[in-house]
Amino acid sequence: MSSSDQATTTASSKAHKLRLGVVGVGYLGRFHARIYNDMPGVELVGVVDIDRSTVQSVAGQLGCAAYTDHADLLDKVEAVSIVVPTALHLQVARPFLERGIHMLMEKPIAPSYEESLELVKLAERDGVILQIGHLERFNAGVMALGERVRNPRFIEVHRLGTFVDRATDVDVVTDLMIHDIDIALSLVKANIKEIAAVGIPVLTNHVDIANARLEFENGAVANVTASRVSNKKLRRIRVFGQNNYYGLNYIDQQLEIVHAKPATTDDERAEIVAEQLDIESRPPLDAELEDFVRSVREGRPPLVDGRVGLEAVRVAELVKESIAVGL
Repeated sequence: MSSSDQATTTASSKAHKLRLGVVGVGYLGRFHARIYNDMPGVELVGVVDIDRSTVQSVAGQLGCAAYTDHADLLDKVEAVSIVVPTALHLQVARPFLERGIHMLMEKPIAPSYEESLELVKLAERDGVILQIGHLERFNAGVMALGERVRNPRFIEVHRLGTFVDRATDVDVVTDLMIHDIDIALSLVKANIKEIAAVGIPVLTNHVDIANARLEFENGAVANVTASRVSNKKLRRIRVFGQNNYYGLNYIDQQLEIVHAKPATTDDERAEIVAEQLDIESRPPLDAELEDFVRSVREGRPPLVDGRVGLEAVRVAELVKESIAVGL
């Protein structure tokens, strides 16, 4: 190929806009649509929702097509965000994966491990990028934490929130705790040896508040609490390692680091030193969708691929099984 032909190909590649759609434009899905619409190099082809007035309103604001049937997008897009109720994930996602359409699937992958595994295998069979929407992984504070933590020994997480009607079709483990299960797994990087969990329904027919203790084969322990019936919002993780401690407020994305400064003489004690890491915060959803688009363009695995999401589903199911024993 001549240099002029190469230049033409490169220019054509840069000019090509990734054709993308969003299925489900309720509370969260409309944010997906807006971010894609504002993203350079992306063409928001259309949005889908079974609520005709909702989808027409969102499409009208963003200047794209509106559909009430996700099948109408199949021949029009190269990639898609699936933001529908968890129970519908397999039904809605399968035809896109079978067409080789890259996908960002909101967490969890599906209601059960078996359905989740089916979707992951479909994506792997056809070479489709499947990213799972574990949004907290793109929190700037969490990313800074992951870069610094080595060999954590104890992790404590509290994710508490007030009650909202969204996501009450699933329990709090699937709705909220799965975020912190995923983060604990990413930090410890060891197999789980034992799980003990408790939980109770409060305002719904599902478990609304739960605590799980995850013991890992390398001796690390994660104690995770999630509630969607609290009177205030609290999202915090503490990670203890050898001679150091990390405290992260998920909400303001600020990371505190405490470590022991060794004594310089026999007469001195080790000194406790605390510092607040200066982190440039940004909306995690923007970072997550940008990562998805880059993965599709570059053909590389996303930060949270199908197998990562599948392991979070597997552990969440074990937590729910442990809770069920005590109910």
